[in-house]
Amino acid sequence: MRTLKRTLLHSLLLLILSVRVSQPVCVDGVSDTEAVVGKPMKLTCISCLKREDIRAVTRVYWSRVTEEERIPIYEYVDGPRELDSVMKGRLLWIGSKDLQDVSVRITNVTRNDSGRYECEVFRQFEFDFFTPSITSTKVIKLEVKERATKDPTALYSEIMMYVLLVSLTGWLIVEMVYCYRKISRSDEQAQDAATDYLAVPSDKDPPGPAVDD
Repeated sequence: MRTLKRTLLHSLLLLILSVRVSQPVCVDGVSDTEAVVGKPMKLTCISCLKREDIRAVTRVYWSRVTEEERIPIYEYVDGPRELDSVMKGRLLWIGSKDLQDVSVRITNVTRNDSGRYECEVFRQFEFDFFTPSITSTKVIKLEVKERATKDPTALYSEIMMYVLLVSLTGWLIVEMVYCYRKISRSDEQAQDAATDYLAVPSDKDPPGPAVDD
């Protein structure tokens, strides 16, 4: 009976550990800063909670900042909402349910979307006796181009692929030439052997006609 209880206890502990390990982990990320005209673009903003078991009210404010003004373009206050701006109709909320990832996407980038964007995350924590709050801001400087700039890693991989293809092609050509010469040499040796065999007289050949003196 003790062995059964111990086994059940160990199984329960392993189940609890496996559930805790399988929980998603928040990883702070950096947004891309280059977009292409006509393509979608993700403005990444991640604000990780130090302790996920603490309740917090979260509000998110996205703005586009120019030299003249700060223009609100998107917010999350009890739900996502696109604000009136020149970008209205092209912004989509793609944040997570726990509001640690509060990213948005520009569905169709235009040349005029280049500039500075700010993601402001406000959190108010709920404790028994007090409700502290904290605000964090992330800045994204977006540059829009007509064509995508090739990644150096992708370019290096492409060059290596071509080098590998050329090397394999050269190796195959060398192997084919070697095999062709080997087969030709074998055929020549077989022909020489057949010629030598036919040139040697056989002991069983009938004698020629007698010649009278």
